[in-house]
Amino acid sequence: MIRPEGVYVRIPASTANLGPGFDTLGMALSLYAWIGMKEADETAIRLYGNEMEGIPKDKNNLVYQVAQMVFREAGVHLPELEISMYSDIPLTRGLGSSASAIVGALYAANALIGSPLPDARLLDMATAIEDHPDNVGASLFGGFITAVWDGEHADYVRMEPHEDLEVLVVIPDFQLKTSEARKVLPEKIGRKDAVYNISRSSLLVAALAQGRLDLIGRAMSDRLHQPYRAGLVPGMSEILERAVEHGALGIALSGAGPTLLALVDRHSLRKKELESYLLNTMKAEGISASARWLVPDREGARLIGSMSTGSFMDMIEGEVNA
Repeated sequence: MIRPEGVYVRIPASTANLGPGFDTLGMALSLYAWIGMKEADETAIRLYGNEMEGIPKDKNNLVYQVAQMVFREAGVHLPELEISMYSDIPLTRGLGSSASAIVGALYAANALIGSPLPDARLLDMATAIEDHPDNVGASLFGGFITAVWDGEHADYVRMEPHEDLEVLVVIPDFQLKTSEARKVLPEKIGRKDAVYNISRSSLLVAALAQGRLDLIGRAMSDRLHQPYRAGLVPGMSEILERAVEHGALGIALSGAGPTLLALVDRHSLRKKELESYLLNTMKAEGISASARWLVPDREGARLIGSMSTGSFMDMIEGEVNA
């Protein structure tokens, strides 16, 4: 059944890999995108906010195209849509902006037609588009996600974040496309490096599942992708080596970067020291950056209302100020 009043959904940002969990481990973050979707006589796409620059406003729009995938899957014909989009998630910074758009489109389109597709199917569809389940799984389900993808189906386990975990992201003022960050990775790695990453990623998942914050620092070490990407983010090598000395539980490149992400105990008395260290290290390399304190998002994608309950931006302001 199509909802004539339309739907508003909220989707969290995400970080992928967390060091050793390359393409398999993700976490949702308290930074959000919002999508409104409604059946229309003629397609209209409205973009709000500074993070929407360059996004198509016609049927080439990713959200529109992904929504049509849902309708085809469900056997529903809805060729014309009214879509509204706003995001606080910086584009191409390693915080899952494309994953949030994909998940938001899937979730909104499914909700618009009465949610005939289960969330597990939405995850498979999102992963088929993104080609790995970490970001999309985190944005869809919230919390921590560990998942595997066989080309058709994603098996996943969701883990609840420890209540004392806080997240500091340092976002450089330059963009880094995932495709460019993947080009620097080697085609083959040695056995020692493979074992190193397998052991750390296994330990990290166990530590996150059991709330062993004391193990996070050692478990977030990586030899699979971060050493090769360090040249793309000035200051990154030093930060990965020394951030724990300045109060981080653990530190990693967020996704493909260039954002760096630190896990922090919210009771720590060294938060200002850590933030200053990260920003000053970047500044010493000539990189301007901003810092944001976040928490793990626990809800994932969420229906927040209908388009009949108020204007799109009024709905968002109500969410932000709640």
